[in-house]
Amino acid sequence: MTQVNLPQAVWNRSSHSTGDANTCVEVATNLPTIVAIRDSTGPTGPTLIFSPAAWKTFTDQLKNGELNPHA
Repeated sequence: MTQVNLPQAVWNRSSHSTGDANTCVEVATNLPTIVAIRDSTGPTGPTLIFSPAAWKTFTDQLKNGELNPHA
């Protein structure tokens, strides 16, 4: 496993993530060649790294109902 340092990452949560649960996914899309994803409950834990094209494909498929996020 490769360790990646992301000090410039600006982490964002979905506007649908509200309340006291504080359990959501955070996404950093401000980095030039990657999209980084992490669990808000473990911000110092593992981070998934995607290419911008792979992230767009994934989110497009979710929006179009091609993936079942609850399966």
